[in-house]
Amino acid sequence: MKFEDFICFEAIIPEMKARDRNEAIGELVSSLYKAGRLGKGSCEEIIKAVVKRENEASTGMGKGVAVPHVKSKAVKNVVATIGQSGIGIDFASLDKQPVYSVILIISPVDNPDKHLQVMESVFKHLQVEKFRKFLRQSKATEEIEDLLKEADENPSL
Repeated sequence: MKFEDFICFEAIIPEMKARDRNEAIGELVSSLYKAGRLGKGSCEEIIKAVVKRENEASTGMGKGVAVPHVKSKAVKNVVATIGQSGIGIDFASLDKQPVYSVILIISPVDNPDKHLQVMESVFKHLQVEKFRKFLRQSKATEEIEDLLKEADENPSL
């Protein structure tokens, strides 16, 4: 599965204002909502669900990246966006290091296979050091979008 299939490029935040995990989640969910990718009135509900999921187990995978995700009735298709933090955010990551790139994924409740395909695609790319490095260095929406499109064409990036 390609990034283009699920990333909402209009909702990418190249420099989040958030200073902590919950603010980052709120900022990204709100961005998807403003881009028209979430059901009406679902913004706060999704923020609460993602925070609840994070409280159960951190999605900070280490190496400066977190992938918060949740299933919600507010979406018909998997949708995701990316937020960057220049200062780093504490996501209680496995390696205890701050997170600089956050990929938020919201999946429909009734399609677990699609959710797993998206997660597999994201984690496959995040295992590549060069991809993580280029993602962290991207300072504009266009740079992030270009990187994702290039990664779609060249999975070894």
